[in-house]
Amino acid sequence: MESLDLAKACCKVLSDKKAQDIVMIDVRDQTVVCSYFVIASGKSVTQVRALGDNVEEALKKQYDLWPERTEGLREGRWGVLDYGDIIVHIFNEESRLFYYLERLWDSGKNVTRYED
Repeated sequence: MESLDLAKACCKVLSDKKAQDIVMIDVRDQTVVCSYFVIASGKSVTQVRALGDNVEEALKKQYDLWPERTEGLREGRWGVLDYGDIIVHIFNEESRLFYYLERLWDSGKNVTRYED
């Protein structure tokens, strides 16, 4: 599966579970760590956890993919699912404003807002 298709699949799963402000950032020209960041927000600790669990479960079921690493989802403020070429960040609203990854990685034309 192509990286862009996987990033879009992550966005779709997040959207289906009512994540807010979903963006996909193409970072291929800025880092060798991965090709895309997918960033989304949840309204509560519970929703942040559920969004992370849902992405993990959907990608296992649909694509037979497991994250290489997960961090922070149990705390429910900021969680990361690392799929190698795609890294999914799920924030609560306060943490998203604090870290503001979009500002750090935006090169002017590499950020795509996800809309169904």
